[in-house]
Amino acid sequence: MTDETKRDLKDTVFLPKTNFPMKAGLPQKEPGIAARWEQIGLYDTLRDARRGREKFILHDGPPYANGDMHIGHALNHILKDMVCRTQNLLGKDAPYVPGWDCHGLPIEWKVEEQYRKKKLNKDEVPAAEFRAECRAYAQSWVDVQREQLKRLGIMGDWDHPYLTMDPQAEGTIVAELLKFAEAGNLYRGSKPVMWSPVEKTALAEAEVEYEDITSTQIDVAFEIVESPIPELVGAHAVIWTTTPWTIPVNQALSYGPEVDYVHLAELDEMAEPTGRRFLVARELYKPFRERIRTQGDPQQNYATLDFYVGSDLAGTLARHPMHHLGGFYATPRPLLPGDFVTTDSGTGLVHMAPDHGEDDFDLCKANGINPVFAVMDDGRYRDDWEWLGGADERRMSVINPKFNAPDGPICSDLRETGALLAASADYAHSYPHSWRSKAKVIFRATAQWFVPMDRVMEWIEPKTATEKRWENEGGAIDPAEETLAASPTLRERAVEEIARVEFIPEKGRNRIGAMVEGRPDWVLSRQRAWGVPITLFVQPDGTYLADPEVNARIVAAVMQDGVDAWDESRKAEYLGASHNPDDWEMVTDILDVWFDSGCTHAFVLESGRWPDLQWPANLYLEGSDQHRGWFQSSLLQSCATRGRAPYDQVLTHGFTMDAKGKKMSKSLGNTISPITVMEQTGADIIRLWALSVDFTEDHRIGDEILKGVGDQYRKLRNTFRYLLGALDGFVGDMGDAGELPELEVYILALLADLDKKLKAAAEAYDFNLYTRLLVDFCNEDLSAFYFDIRKDSLYCDGPDSVTRNAYRTVLDLLFHALIRYAAPVLVFTAEEVWLTRYPEDAAADDEGRHGSVHLLEWPSVPGVVVDHAKWNALRSLRDQVNEAIEPLRRDKTIRSSLEAEVTVPADAVPVGVSDAALAELFITATVTRGQGSGVTVTKTDHNKCGRCWRLLPDVAEDGALCGRCDAVVSDGDMLEGMGA
Repeated sequence: MTDETKRDLKDTVFLPKTNFPMKAGLPQKEPGIAARWEQIGLYDTLRDARRGREKFILHDGPPYANGDMHIGHALNHILKDMVCRTQNLLGKDAPYVPGWDCHGLPIEWKVEEQYRKKKLNKDEVPAAEFRAECRAYAQSWVDVQREQLKRLGIMGDWDHPYLTMDPQAEGTIVAELLKFAEAGNLYRGSKPVMWSPVEKTALAEAEVEYEDITSTQIDVAFEIVESPIPELVGAHAVIWTTTPWTIPVNQALSYGPEVDYVHLAELDEMAEPTGRRFLVARELYKPFRERIRTQGDPQQNYATLDFYVGSDLAGTLARHPMHHLGGFYATPRPLLPGDFVTTDSGTGLVHMAPDHGEDDFDLCKANGINPVFAVMDDGRYRDDWEWLGGADERRMSVINPKFNAPDGPICSDLRETGALLAASADYAHSYPHSWRSKAKVIFRATAQWFVPMDRVMEWIEPKTATEKRWENEGGAIDPAEETLAASPTLRERAVEEIARVEFIPEKGRNRIGAMVEGRPDWVLSRQRAWGVPITLFVQPDGTYLADPEVNARIVAAVMQDGVDAWDESRKAEYLGASHNPDDWEMVTDILDVWFDSGCTHAFVLESGRWPDLQWPANLYLEGSDQHRGWFQSSLLQSCATRGRAPYDQVLTHGFTMDAKGKKMSKSLGNTISPITVMEQTGADIIRLWALSVDFTEDHRIGDEILKGVGDQYRKLRNTFRYLLGALDGFVGDMGDAGELPELEVYILALLADLDKKLKAAAEAYDFNLYTRLLVDFCNEDLSAFYFDIRKDSLYCDGPDSVTRNAYRTVLDLLFHALIRYAAPVLVFTAEEVWLTRYPEDAAADDEGRHGSVHLLEWPSVPGVVVDHAKWNALRSLRDQVNEAIEPLRRDKTIRSSLEAEVTVPADAVPVGVSDAALAELFITATVTRGQGSGVTVTKTDHNKCGRCWRLLPDVAEDGALCGRCDAVVSDGDMLEGMGA
């Protein structure tokens, strides 16, 4: 055949046609798509479209307004976006109001850093001026993060986010605090709390992180001066500790009532008593002896004098090693029974410093021993302290390693008294550090405000959802219809709610449950400037004013003027005529920021400021660290004021690690910036990664992982590109095609099965499964199977072909289903695909509305019935045929499966399937059935059609046309109808 004839034949093949590019160019396209959404008001249009439907409320946990979005932010918000988009797709009204946590130490710390660079002292600046700078700093990062999240394709009410520094939010937080106060669920007490000497404030458990450190461990001898066991007088009770700095505030020793103790006599090298005697736990004698030996004579030994059980030590007194200083140190220290004393390590005797330990505090308080508050807020001993206070040149912060070192001031002074038996800086353990400053924290007794966990309390039973909706619409609940709940403790009610709420994954229930069951009273107060004030009037004894009229005036003022309203100048205004301002002091502490964020459900869901929202939330979604943070503070705050959790479901995700499974760190240089990834490959790539990993566990990201995600993306993109091209000119009419061919029915059955599984995965928030099902269907069922088989019919059949029209009809159904399934995942690409096929949606209609794939609802997929066993057998046989053909292709015996004549086992072919149908499925020249057990392949001797390239017996010579192609090419009207 001539070249001209070949060219003419090529022109008669109906290849897919589309202007949808193979190359995505996402970094360049996505910003324009996002700008269009903002311009057409896509979020508001969706709200209007879903109004009146069943509500689904995901309450956004506020990220901190400090720094650029990192990969954890990206993952978190992609998951939230996926939840809301899939719920909207399912036809529910699922609004998303983003928010930010704006108060607290990190922002204050950054502003202070700016002051230090200018050599300014924060304390010399008016408080209102300093807070204004904190507010401006927070707002600047809110604006930055908002644009970054919008660029990520997160759809929400970005013009009206909630900010905890909004005056109305601050007023709500104050109102919630005063509910605690009026119900008597606050108290001021002095007990050890985690304290940062660097930041000079108390910290919550959620504000610390644990790091491995090496500390100095010391054995210290306390001489027994009085005991019901006369033989022990003059002996030394030995304690072991890894916090030498707490020895200056020791007030007692503790023993285990059931622990066995041994009374030892020290021997010299001649095995004669030296006169020194020690009391230690019997089980810990050997490690004690080894520690002593490392400090002196390696042959040092002891003789056993007697054994005692711990309860025998009741009434024993010992004196502090620094008793010669007098004053605080002159009083003998009692030995007290402690159930917490174990024989796991140390000496079985524990030194008690009620200023610096929870067990110490409780035991000493029970025995009438109170803290002395010797350590100041910066970690130094106070000026008037007898040991290491005042003008002592060795004075320094207690967290300074030099202060606690074996040659530091504590150990040096103890060594001079002969009380230091052993000291070594080699004890490795985990220790809490401030999450912000990274400095070690201490336990320090200070006067703080607490919410009791174990006090019986009363509250109003939560309103039903119907009542709450009616109330939000302007009604009011009749107080007579409110009933008091039973009155368990806050801990008990929280545990009950943990049992009720659904946790995803389930292990989250045990995690938060263990934390709530074991947590101490909630410390609400912080000693800083940037935050919501504890708006209480107190008397010197800690009694606070719980006057609803005073509280109402305070709340109204903060709602109007923000936190600056809590000012001494307005004291008389708040107290009114009923109270003498001279009788009351204003609390100057601020609230723990976890109380702020724990109140967001009240401000955001209940205030009516966002009428699309309602209380309680269906779902809270955050990282697993929030079991001790936002999940818990919200739970406790809501249980104390409303009697139930503010959520019905809690979904937690793990942390993002680097490609090797290591924690990301700037110092290690293994961080992945989502901003950089968006600039280089696009936001849809990050989204596809986030929704492909098992986010309920810790998961990984890295360059190679993202490269694999990019490959997945290209396959999905190519699926849509093929659909667009194959559907070019399609008007949705099969013509006279009649019933669908069996292959089309099978594909629709697979689609229906996929639809069912995707819907279940969306409702279960199993997005890893959702994405995998979608990708696998496109790759395995469509591209590698259905598209591959039907491309011959699409390219070469005429316009009246039943098969071709049926194929395009099913492709149209696939398109409308797949574009909806993919839209929550690939938000930008799905919109690009939709507007490529329906460019008219890019323009406004007569009512000024614009179209978008994100306004669509879950597809309606036809329900069909097929014999899946039959098709499983056919696909398995197809795989065997392809496997048998591949060696011949590799050695170039054949170039394509179209040249293969295949023989398959007769018993492997389902009943009712013809050889011609098998050849069509396998894309081979012929298929015959044999009696063997395997597949055999030979090269056909048929000639190749010059148009469809099939090797068929009716092709006279290579390049000539088969009967089908000849009929299509001969019918000029047919070619014109196909657009060829």
